[in-house]
Amino acid sequence: MNEKQVTVVGAGLAGCEAAWQLAERGIAVTLCEMKPEKRTPAHHSDDFAELVCSNSLRSDELTNASGLLKEELRRLGGLVVRCADETRVEAGGALAVDREAFAQKVTEQIRNHPNITIQYGEVTEIPEGEVIIASGPLTSDALFDAIHRKVGGDFLSFFDAAAPIVTFESIDMENAYFASRYDKGTPDYINCPFTKEEFDAFWEALTTAEEAEVHGFEDKLVFEGCMPIEVNARRGHDTLLFGILKPIGLPDPKTGRDPYAVLQLRRDNAQGTLYNLVGCQTHLKWGEQKRIFSMIPALRNAEFVRYGVMHRNTFLDSPRLLDHNYALRAEPRIRFAGQMTGVEGYMESNASGFLAGLATAHALLGKPAPDFPSTTAIGALGRYISNETVVKFQPMNINFGIIDPLGYKIRGKREKNLKISERALGVIDSMEGTL
Repeated sequence: MNEKQVTVVGAGLAGCEAAWQLAERGIAVTLCEMKPEKRTPAHHSDDFAELVCSNSLRSDELTNASGLLKEELRRLGGLVVRCADETRVEAGGALAVDREAFAQKVTEQIRNHPNITIQYGEVTEIPEGEVIIASGPLTSDALFDAIHRKVGGDFLSFFDAAAPIVTFESIDMENAYFASRYDKGTPDYINCPFTKEEFDAFWEALTTAEEAEVHGFEDKLVFEGCMPIEVNARRGHDTLLFGILKPIGLPDPKTGRDPYAVLQLRRDNAQGTLYNLVGCQTHLKWGEQKRIFSMIPALRNAEFVRYGVMHRNTFLDSPRLLDHNYALRAEPRIRFAGQMTGVEGYMESNASGFLAGLATAHALLGKPAPDFPSTTAIGALGRYISNETVVKFQPMNINFGIIDPLGYKIRGKREKNLKISERALGVIDSMEGTL
């Protein structure tokens, strides 16, 4: 066997990024993907890097930790963020993409790389040699069992959900308007206002609706970042008003005032023909989704091209198992990447794949292991998932709370965050030539 050869399991964002970073450094990669032979309930396309929850990769601004993470990956030659930039659609200060075009572009880049060989079919055992397992939160039962035998102990699990999508032409724009909150960025969101009476009826319907059966589902296991709207609603009448349906900063042009509640719709493709119901991930039965979301005045005649679905996600007890470069402490030839490691979010998964691929390449090429400090977003994620002092481990999005503080005070949150980002990017730039 060629010693400079790596198997990557899974062609999601993490797996594709890991494969790309290895291949770009001259290492032969076998990328294993079970689609199209076998799918999970979340898969709809044969392309790699399929986005199944949202077309938004979240903020692209340096005052937001998500924006910092993307900029770090840009400067380091990340494949996924480059493809996202090339297929972006307008979404104010967020990086949103045409999902199909994005997946197609990543797939094309991976398939055409001379150092990457695609192997289709389900992987049921952990491969020999250097391997990166990026099989995702919906890892097949056989591979899950193989991983469980290898690491021992317990996996943890939680549930997340995808939101419905409607056609633009079916939205009643007499009862909706384009705007971005506080006029921040361009007005790319469609805002669907409620009166108090309309919201009360909507809330009552949500809290009493019939849910689809999800084996083992418990509200307490739902990750906060993908909380089903009906679970949120059950927490109290005003919960949605201070959350996803918050109207503040979105005045209705008809009245000049903020409505009682507002549902935002975000463009889901470049053509602007499809819109995603922001924050409305759900596991209600499809008929109930149609009935309840049609109670929103602007969506009374909406055409739903996809209903919300619920997924069971599984992740490792990473602080007990992995180091900060995503290697299995007990057997470093094996690395993990993606949501299975406990990073939450598409770009976070991508960053873990980047670092796992880079670290594996360095090991094979005899170079020192990459050492991203926790002053950077990439480093902070790796050190969060490997922090052995964390007792109750839960999935985590990138945030400034896990990045090292400045050590001195700055008045104003935005100014402070920008300084943290500038410091991080200085570190990233200083690492050029060593990676």
